[in-house]
Amino acid sequence: MEIGKGLPTPLPVWRGKSLPLKGIKKVLVRGANWIGDAVMTLPALQALRRAFSEGHITVLAKPWVADVYRLSHLADEVFIYEDPGPHEGIGGLMKLCAHLQEEGFEAAILFQNAMEAAIIAFLARIPIRAGYDTDGRLFLLTHAVRRKKSVHRLHQVHYYLEMIRALGVAVADHTPRIVPPGNIPFPLPEGNLIGMAPGAQYGPAKRWFPERFAALADLLSASLSAQVLLFGSKADKEVTAEIKSLTQRPPIDLAGKTSLTEAMAIMARLRAFVTNDSGLMHVAAALGIPVVALFGSTNPEATGPVGSASRVIYHPVPCSPCLKASCPSDFRCMESIHVEEVFSAVKELWEEKR
Repeated sequence: MEIGKGLPTPLPVWRGKSLPLKGIKKVLVRGANWIGDAVMTLPALQALRRAFSEGHITVLAKPWVADVYRLSHLADEVFIYEDPGPHEGIGGLMKLCAHLQEEGFEAAILFQNAMEAAIIAFLARIPIRAGYDTDGRLFLLTHAVRRKKSVHRLHQVHYYLEMIRALGVAVADHTPRIVPPGNIPFPLPEGNLIGMAPGAQYGPAKRWFPERFAALADLLSASLSAQVLLFGSKADKEVTAEIKSLTQRPPIDLAGKTSLTEAMAIMARLRAFVTNDSGLMHVAAALGIPVVALFGSTNPEATGPVGSASRVIYHPVPCSPCLKASCPSDFRCMESIHVEEVFSAVKELWEEKR
């Protein structure tokens, strides 16, 4: 299954009052809060960049997604929303809103769906406040886009694109792109490198089995003379350690040892990337790395990697996609994904990149 060689045709959403695209000089964009979601907002941010070509765009983002927006090179500035931290609680929120008010933003575009995003824009006295009418925030928005139930059938990239299209912003591209940073934090081994991301923050229902990742790592090492690198956060260290213990040629375990920027710098050197449905899956695809994505409990038509160099392995079963954090039954969706078919997909992408 390939995602990105033509995403599903967008469904129409309610088109309300268009944004006044001329004359606006300062725009605040409230970014998404999760790495994968942030990557999927980038085509919409690119369209805004073209629409406000003479303006200054600031993205308001949480620290863990800030590098996604910085390395997209689409914003003039990324302002960190630190909660927990100095923007925590009512006092911290008011401090944030006062700072934003001082900046004199003329428009706020809200990719985040929560009420909080609209409250911040309202308290910052930003005159134009645009976004989906979700979470009961319609009364706080000056330019609301009605979110119909049909938008849930869209890929998340189109979910954000449809919002700004409804606001009168022209859309030309649907492919997220990140420019890789140049500095590698430490020396990498010579030869062919393949990355794996065996974790997934949402829950274990999205994770392929550690023993199969280990078997795949040994097969890639033996057949393609590849050095496998394991990626993930500190929360993934237990599963990456298990995978490493099960392999005959241990991979290099980077889980919890790099920042997101450092991980992206290393990922840019990979020949291929094997991953569960995760934020790093979207990062890899946006970096242009050939991706093999393993799906079980979630829907690849909604959150699959975007790009011609991506392959999705997904075997629909009656209970999938269930969108649950943990499997309540026999985990048959992931059980049906075998090492040999994942290896074949990696080998196919490997040969295409020669």
